Amino acid sequence: MAEVHPLTGQPCDSPVPPGTGWPGDPAQPATAVAHSAQQVRELAHDATLPELDARVSVCRACPRLVTWREKVATTGRRASFAHQPYWGRPVASLGPEDAPVYVIGLAPAANGANRTGRMFTGDRSGDWLWAALYRAGLAVQPTSLHAGDGQRLRGVRMGAAVRCAPPANKPTAAEQATCLPWIARELDLVRPRVLLALGGIAWRTALRLARDARWQVPRPAPRFGHGAEAVLTRPDNGEVTLLGSYHPSQQNTFTGRLTEEMLDRVLARAKALGGLA
Repeated sequence: MAEVHPLTGQPCDSPVPPGTGWPGDPAQPATAVAHSAQQVRELAHDATLPELDARVSVCRACPRLVTWREKVATTGRRASFAHQPYWGRPVASLGPEDAPVYVIGLAPAANGANRTGRMFTGDRSGDWLWAALYRAGLAVQPTSLHAGDGQRLRGVRMGAAVRCAPPANKPTAAEQATCLPWIARELDLVRPRVLLALGGIAWRTALRLARDARWQVPRPAPRFGHGAEAVLTRPDNGEVTLLGSYHPSQQNTFTGRLTEEMLDRVLARAKALGGLA
């Protein structure tokens, strides 16, 4: 049974069928769907950015993730969101196509982006990140509640190493490898000057993407840490700075491992390196 979208008031099914009116849905019913790792590689290979976002949002290449995200969207909802429709699909990137700063996260949260349909939206981690982006002048609003609320990024694009909500927030190595061509193609199209990795998995994903694309990567491999920096060089000699930040997870923010000041400093650095200051 369709439920009412909390912002638009329109009835929506869960998971949301592509092209049925969900705010910001990049896909249509005819959008090509990947059902295997090989098909992900094929569909990512020559996609334009709008095509890529659409294809990401309907991907079904990882059976475990498909089962989990759709279970959460139907019978596994958090009680406080029990009467809201859930996106229940992979989450596409967000932000301008020519953004000089690209933020890499881990994966959508089961009751966050898997519910709202927008990256880093609908959970405490997202609340922290969007507030910091707003303080840095990189977002137009201090909060991101749901797709369709008017939030926009300035000079920043956000994606993730894995596009589906994984059980226990832990994608397998095989799932990470399957999803990699999506973000690889995206970075090839966007060509950012700064990669901001939120957490160790995002950091390792960035390094793997750079090596696979035959960029020059320092040796030994740069180690992740909050505020860590490494300069990566594209084959055309263009430089990309990889920045590290602790992930704004509740565990990190509640314990003080990541403070607002720490996150603000990293975003200020990314902004300066991206020529946005």
